[in-house]
Amino acid sequence: MNAEIAVDGTDLEIIDLLVRDGRRSLAEIAAAVSLSAPAVKRRVARLEETGVIEGYTARIDYAKLGRPIEAFTELRFAGSTKVADIAGVAAGLEEVDAVYTIAGDPDALVHLRVRDLADLTRVIDQLRRSGRVTGTKTLMVLGAEVQG
Repeated sequence: MNAEIAVDGTDLEIIDLLVRDGRRSLAEIAAAVSLSAPAVKRRVARLEETGVIEGYTARIDYAKLGRPIEAFTELRFAGSTKVADIAGVAAGLEEVDAVYTIAGDPDALVHLRVRDLADLTRVIDQLRRSGRVTGTKTLMVLGAEVQG
């Protein structure tokens, strides 16, 4: 179990600014939180060292990469299936962005990015052919508002 790290309101403001734009400069953050850039640098370093900030990422326009369709597929498994086996069902499928194992029904939620409906069908069929999936339900994303 992870120990909770003590953060104050300024740390939370810094985290929020970095979530919204991970490339924001220390000077910009410092101005927003009324600290010096070196003070912000120390706080960010502490947040990184303690694991509060795990890394930085880029937002991608997948349509420009030929994968404009985004969907979530619910997966159901036999009750005897181990959680670790559920997470591995999509191993090797490049269209899979993430597999979330969840409590309740369904057992997992798979985030997909595909070229077209034929590609979506192929990926879902591939998940079903794993031999462990007992049922699926797919929801296509019509739009998304990113909150960070």
